[in-house]
Amino acid sequence: MDGTQLVKGVLDLAVLAVVASEDGYGYDVVRRLRDAGLDEVGDASVYGTLRRLYAAGALTSYVVPSEEGPHRKYYGINAEGRHMLETQAKTWGGFTATMDGLLAGAGVAS
Repeated sequence: MDGTQLVKGVLDLAVLAVVASEDGYGYDVVRRLRDAGLDEVGDASVYGTLRRLYAAGALTSYVVPSEEGPHRKYYGINAEGRHMLETQAKTWGGFTATMDGLLAGAGVAS
């Protein structure tokens, strides 16, 4: 199974979870996702997801000056984003429970 397709399907949830733990700028979010084990996640996909979640009202943003290069745009989660995170986490939990049941019924360990 192609892991990149799975990541695309849950990227909103993963980004919301990362930003919920601590505000971050684009590459910082990419790095934290990769450190968590989502090695296939692409930079452009994460940047696009951050912009889309911001446009949807789930994230706030602010600019922090940098002495070492260009200013960084940080993203933080807001009440709408927390609601989205909770809703998507419940959906994910139900999906994984269903898949675990199917795999157990087929005699395959997950």
